[in-house]
This record gives sequence, structure tokens and C-alpha cells, in this order.
Amino acid sequence: MHAVNRRAARVAARCLVVPLAVAPLLFAAQPAFAHTDLVTGSPAEAASESRPPQTIKLTFSDEMTSRYAKVALTAPDGEPGAGGAPQVTGRTVTLPVKPGLPAGSYTVGYRVVSADGHPVTGSYRFTVEEAAPAPAPTPTRTPTPTPSRTDDASRTDDASSTPDPPLPVVAIAGGLFLLAAAGVSVAVTRRRRTRHGS
Repeated sequence: MHAVNRRAARVAARCLVVPLAVAPLLFAAQPAFAHTDLVTGSPAEAASESRPPQTIKLTFSDEMTSRYAKVALTAPDGEPGAGGAPQVTGRTVTLPVKPGLPAGSYTVGYRVVSADGHPVTGSYRFTVEEAAPAPAPTPTRTPTPTPSRTDDASRTDDASSTPDPPLPVVAIAGGLFLLAAAGVSVAVTRRRRTRHGS
């Protein structure tokens, strides 16, 4: 009887020692199997924004892999609101937003994979009270017209058709002098004829 009892005590002790030795390993391995969660979102879930945001930022509890990061934004009219591909920096995934979006209820959907291989999927909504202002039109410059050859020819014709400038004063004085000399010559000739005739 004593031998049987000793054997039973030894078996019970062994059964207790093994679980106690394995328990620390189980507790140490538990964080490795923890589920990755969304910690914060900007805009946050159920938030009310005055204007559409420029970006959507999602921060998770673990490092993310850029290869498998998928984030989508759905506008109130059902159209995609993303302005590009999501960018991953550590635990944060950033999605650019298109400008000029309307007011209403927006839906953020995401499917990402953490660095240890755990997929995370979810979605939430936020509200925009006012639409984004329309972008100002870009001013256009009117090109300066270049003169054509036809314009140059017409300008040359106009210049040639203009009247010549008046004669200089010297030319007028010379003409008067010639007229006076001719008058004197005629007067002298008449006097000579008158004398020979008498």
C-alpha cells in the first residue's frame, strides 16, 4: 500500500510540474498572437468636419506593410474620393484625398496586413458639413500678335504715299533771285532797243 501511494504521489507531482513549466511559455507567446487593431483615424469615426479633409490617416497597433495596405474613401455620391495611392510609415497609413469633394457622409474602408502577417479589415464613417471651395481659374495670357509681312508692306505703301515736305527756304530764295535777274535783263534789253530806235 505504501508503495502504491508513493507511485501515485510521484505521478501527481509530475502532472503538476509539466503544466507549471509550460505556463510561462504560453503567457510569453500570447502577445505574438494578439490581434492587430485600428488605434486612431483622422478624421475619426462619426466625426463631423467643416470641410473635406486633405488626407485620411489610419494608425494601427502594429507595423504595417506597404505592399498590402489598401485604403479607400467613398464620397456621398458613391464616387471614389482618393487622390492617390496610400502611403505607409511605420504604423500609420495615409491616403490623399481629391480636392473639390461635396458635403455629406463619407465611408473609409481599409484592408491592411501587419508586419507579422495578420490581416486587418474594417470601415467607418464621418460627415462633412460644407463642400470644398471650387479652385480658382488659372489666368490665361493673351499672346502678343506679331506683325506680318502684309502689314509691313502696307506700312511701306502708306509711307510712300505721304506728301513730300515743303521746299527749304534757301530754294525759295534762289528762285526769287533768278526771277529778279531775269526781270533786270529784260529791262536792260528794252532800253537798248529804245536808244537804237531813236
